[in-house]
Amino acid sequence: MTAQRQERNQMRLRIALIGLLSLGLIAAASSPGVQAATTERVVADRNTGLAIDGFDPVAYFTDREPRQGQAQFEASASGVVWRFCNDDNRKFFLARPDIYGPQFGGYDPVAVARGVPLAGNARVWLISGQRLYLFDREENRDAFAASPERYLHDARERWPGLLATLSE
Repeated sequence: MTAQRQERNQMRLRIALIGLLSLGLIAAASSPGVQAATTERVVADRNTGLAIDGFDPVAYFTDREPRQGQAQFEASASGVVWRFCNDDNRKFFLARPDIYGPQFGGYDPVAVARGVPLAGNARVWLISGQRLYLFDREENRDAFAASPERYLHDARERWPGLLATLSE
């Protein structure tokens, strides 16, 4: 093989590698996926740092529905930013985040019971035993509602191990 052909083949190889790397980066950047960070102890939006998509965690209890929080009523707790509808809700949450915050850091308790940290959806929720739970999908919420103690037993057993794998 001539030196000129060897150089041409090396150039083609470099171009192919650059193309493959570019495709990989484009695919990684544009892949549809959950916008919530699933390697954190509390589920938060990767872009904004907001917990539960900016919904007010106290409103689930007081208004019995998810309500979008406002930027002027924010608080930082557990490494994420929480938004509230008003200052009273903010104060209630800061006094008792263990009560008002979603259980299992906002991860779906049905998935946690299986040993999988799957981010819950702020619009698929349930209050059970005076605690807020977020679910990935309605089927998981319905299964949990039918037998909360069954799922909670397994989820509570597995949560410490899962928590250890999630970054702070």
